[in-house]
Amino acid sequence: QVQLVESGGGSVEAGGSLRLACAASGPIDCRYRMSWYRQVPGKEREVLSMITRTGSIWSAESVKGRFAVSQSSDLNTVYLEMNHLSPEDTAMYYCKADRRTPLYTECAPFVWGQGTQVTVSS
Repeated sequence: QVQLVESGGGSVEAGGSLRLACAASGPIDCRYRMSWYRQVPGKEREVLSMITRTGSIWSAESVKGRFAVSQSSDLNTVYLEMNHLSPEDTAMYYCKADRRTPLYTECAPFVWGQGTQVTVSS
């Protein structure tokens, strides 16, 4: 089954940058679309960016121009490059894997990583 492990979080000053990584394992069709989310306590989880195994990318308007999603050539790591960070970006950041289609019944519909904390100080 799919396993996801995020890394790269930490504390940074406003205006700084961080690159998060999500190490993924398991069948490719079970982690066909990889997404980055973030969550602040008391609020809903917010989707930031997505990338499919074929390289299609979508990003939320709120992070376009500042955050960029990418993946390694072996498709085992997904990155989120975050620039011009502000205190409003402080959150727990999560990686999510979605299966290719519901036809892939051997895969869980989706899997979450454990998250990595990003704290931006002013």
